Amino acid sequence: MAVTTVRDRLLRLSALTMITGLVILTGCSSVRGDSARADPGVTSEPCPNAVDSTKGCIYLGVLSDLTRGPFAALGKDINNGQLAFWKSVNEAGGIGGKYEVDIASYTEDTAYELRKHAEAYQRIEPHVLALAMSFGTVQTQQVLDQMDAANMIAVAGTLWSGWQFENSDKGLLLESGYSYCSEAIIGLDWISENTQTPDSIATVSYEGDYGGDYSTGAKKWASANRVDLVAQIETEPNTQVGNQDAAVAKVLSAGADLVMLATGPAEAGEIMGKAALAGYRGRFLGSGPTYNGGLLKSPAASTITTRYTMTSPLDGWDGTSAGAKKARASATLEPSTWGYSAGWMFSYPMKAVLTRAVIENKVSRKGLREAVNGLRVDYDGSIPEYVYGAPTPDLSRQRAIIEMPDQTAPLGARTLVTDYHGPTQERITLTEPCVQP
Repeated sequence: MAVTTVRDRLLRLSALTMITGLVILTGCSSVRGDSARADPGVTSEPCPNAVDSTKGCIYLGVLSDLTRGPFAALGKDINNGQLAFWKSVNEAGGIGGKYEVDIASYTEDTAYELRKHAEAYQRIEPHVLALAMSFGTVQTQQVLDQMDAANMIAVAGTLWSGWQFENSDKGLLLESGYSYCSEAIIGLDWISENTQTPDSIATVSYEGDYGGDYSTGAKKWASANRVDLVAQIETEPNTQVGNQDAAVAKVLSAGADLVMLATGPAEAGEIMGKAALAGYRGRFLGSGPTYNGGLLKSPAASTITTRYTMTSPLDGWDGTSAGAKKARASATLEPSTWGYSAGWMFSYPMKAVLTRAVIENKVSRKGLREAVNGLRVDYDGSIPEYVYGAPTPDLSRQRAIIEMPDQTAPLGARTLVTDYHGPTQERITLTEPCVQP
């Protein structure tokens, strides 16, 4: 999910390239092939607040939007879900009976800003074995060369299609489920099968990986199904542009039967509400990050509950899978967004790779990186089983949860269908990322 303009991104990335070069020249704490010293982030001493003080500690870092960025509500819930997940792991005996895991000591709020993400990475890099969360695609990309040099694997806090290709992620990112590109394709299949195939569609999205990936998926679906894609509208958060009036005007001008949204929740609600008020009579389809239950308290609530459908890569709060049940049972309070479930479920791959490394006696950054290839992850039914290291993503295995806004349902979202795939994925081959941020 990226919300900076191309000009801003290029300026910031050029500056950060110089920073990266200085860091590499002056020496990272651990580089590829460096066996002269023990890797950071692993100690024989117990973790802070250890369940069992006889076990060692593995420290994982967190880089996320936690307080004031456009996805702060989602990021905070993801973090809480991850904290609960690792607490559960520690209480169940830890990793291989030898280590407990700490993700709290090196958690940084990046506010979803490129500079802050890069600076935070440099602060925590000497102290962690891996990253339990790296939130944001462009944010992660800008430090990917440093991660590569340090053998630093990370849980991907984003569904960019590039994470499914090793030449894009260098085998370092632990992605889960589908990509935003596939999400658009699957969502459009469901709409066509269960409401009416649209004669025309328009997309409204943040510029870059999140919105660009989703918009490109819509374009691929439209081409495969001979439907007109009449507009690909780009916008930015209200913190940057003030309001969504320009995007709404373009929606009205496009006149599409279906408008697809890949923005933040506040912007999505504003677009739907203002477009309906101005006479737009079509439907809306949204990527997972566009929604939280707070929208049902907004002036756009009636439009959202009657004309909006959203998709998710994982079982919702009302899900019946073992993974969903475990996530719900771990929460002391009902969260505000589906992020809590995402934090819980996106942590399964890191647990699997740590366990493999302990079993093989390779608890090091290099050992973890090697353990990713061929790793098979079972998500307790909340996400389809995933195998890392394939040259191209297996689209036939990708599934979506289809949800509708519902004031009476947990988190304001009711699951309509689980495990939905659709026919169009079978007619599309992805040999490279859908979009390059």
